Amino acid sequence: MINLLKGVDFRHYYRIPHIEITQMKKTILAVAALLSLICCKPKTQAPVHPEWTYSSVIYEVNVRQFSPEGTFKAVEAQLPRLEELGVDVLWFMPMYKIGEVERKGSLGSYYAISDYREVNPEFGTMKDFEELLNAAHEYGFKVILDWVANQTAPDHVWMNSRPADFYERDSLGNAIWEYDWTDTRSLNYENEAVWAAQDSCMRFWLDKGVDGFRCDAAGEMPAKFWLSVLPGIRRDYPQAYLLAEAEKPELSDPATAFDATYAWELHHIMNDIAQGKKNASDLKDYVARDAANTPSSAFRLCFTSNHDENSWAGTEFERMGDASQVMALLCFTLPKSQPLIYTGQEIGLDRRLQFFEKDPITDWSENSWTDFWHSLVVLKHNNPALCAGEKGGAFEYIEGVPEGVFAFRRVLPDNTVSVWANLTPDAVELPDGRTLAAWGYDVQQ
Repeated sequence: MINLLKGVDFRHYYRIPHIEITQMKKTILAVAALLSLICCKPKTQAPVHPEWTYSSVIYEVNVRQFSPEGTFKAVEAQLPRLEELGVDVLWFMPMYKIGEVERKGSLGSYYAISDYREVNPEFGTMKDFEELLNAAHEYGFKVILDWVANQTAPDHVWMNSRPADFYERDSLGNAIWEYDWTDTRSLNYENEAVWAAQDSCMRFWLDKGVDGFRCDAAGEMPAKFWLSVLPGIRRDYPQAYLLAEAEKPELSDPATAFDATYAWELHHIMNDIAQGKKNASDLKDYVARDAANTPSSAFRLCFTSNHDENSWAGTEFERMGDASQVMALLCFTLPKSQPLIYTGQEIGLDRRLQFFEKDPITDWSENSWTDFWHSLVVLKHNNPALCAGEKGGAFEYIEGVPEGVFAFRRVLPDNTVSVWANLTPDAVELPDGRTLAAWGYDVQQ
């Protein structure tokens, strides 16, 4: 309690009648009591993330394959369709200028960038991008860009304009690459000038109005880089959203690093369950591990497909077969989950999209898959218990279900969602008489 009587000497009021002194004391005590109530009132916890992120569904836009034109303008023309789908965040795969030296295929990889501040002319002009950005915002979307900080193309503008130690080099002084990324050269993160250059380029796009970044291969760079750069971005752009393609615990705390990290382990477990290599108990073990390894405030990006999986590992139908829908449901309902829909999933696209060549989707006609994905988006939006991070409901298992059924609730005081997911290829009967088809599910709100 704040003591308003401290330091008051009532002897100075000896000429005031006793009744007035008594009334003054009562008034001061009443004020003190009121302030005490105000000061002791529990404070509402400030959100850890931008408020708009908690129930958001992300949609990954592959500009090259989004239309026969493969342009920003063609994406802009489809914004009404994406609005009807209900997604909130448009993640654009890298739309920067692509290198020509050692380019893969005829069009090259989005992830071999020759200039962070220029758009890929294949997609249009900077003005076209800015108009797309503005139009997306008018529709209510947030827009995040794919940020490729680990490497550049061999002919990136920095290769000749910056000191040699901007890049990792071999004993002969040649800039080197990782894995089979022969169309790239790795930046040297022991040189903190690289940190400053990356920070400057990210701010270039934030100043244009983009709402954040999905940071490619974020775990390939030292955590100290992100832990140095991201606090300044959060300070200066407090509404920015930051997603890491990484699963390292040191990058998973939104207080110091990213809002969201990839749930790669969950993704592979879901693939294995669908293929009969793992089961519901393995998923339970994962949920426990994830709870122990990441803060309750962390977001985990959950998906059945993305550009890497689709092009290199196969569609969700190749990897998951008839289990793809129940696995998608889990991506929208598990604790900390922030779901992703990849280009074409909303129409049940059942083919791998080429990565270095033109391979457009030409028919976006709505079908039962459109309804399915829309229903999941509505489920996420309508139930606060399904929010990601610390705002989401408590997670508790529903006991007494048959083996192979993964059943749980997400619980808030005023909202509960119950999920029964049959993670087997056989129909099962629940104790209350309901039957779940093979790879079937039931949701009660």
